[in-house]
Amino acid sequence: MGEKKMLSILKEQERDVRRNLILDAAERLFSANSFDKVSMQEIANEAQLSKSSIYTYFQNQEELFIEAALRDGAILQTSLLKMTERKDSTIENVIDAFIEFFVNHDSFFRMASLLMLQGNLSEESIAKVHPVIRGVMEVFDTVIRRMNYRGDVRLLSHTLFSALSGILISYRNYPSRTESEKMRHMKRLGTTVRDMVKALIKTRK
Repeated sequence: MGEKKMLSILKEQERDVRRNLILDAAERLFSANSFDKVSMQEIANEAQLSKSSIYTYFQNQEELFIEAALRDGAILQTSLLKMTERKDSTIENVIDAFIEFFVNHDSFFRMASLLMLQGNLSEESIAKVHPVIRGVMEVFDTVIRRMNYRGDVRLLSHTLFSALSGILISYRNYPSRTESEKMRHMKRLGTTVRDMVKALIKTRK
């Protein structure tokens, strides 16, 4: 490998490290504060970089927020897709995995909650978010089709996503409960949602 090629690779690696350093700092701040309460200067301070360095990688606060959220979103999508590659995977598996992921990735949960409530995203940001959301919906579609549902599969996937998101938003940080108690309760609610889905599917086979 030539010297120029090696230098180019090292420079790209350094760029990736710095970009991830910024995303890590942004994720910590966005998960602890509302979107409009975090400034680019605060992110720069958290990352121990200059503000101008942040703008080298990200045009504005919204782009940084979206990229930080999508990084974990892609992990969720990949983990669920791998699960559905197994022919024996069930709706129970997917519901449990969905709940567990958000509990174990608390900063992503907080950012995803803000994202769902943030109604004025730019067209560019929406275009970045849609593939990840579609990917999760396709996982739900797969397990619902395996249950021989004859109705509108995507509509039922949206319903399942909304129900699970509601459980997480309502009980993920419920006061006066231990982490294990909250997880157990959310999974019990997830089981109730599963039973409701199964009952509906029985009427549409």
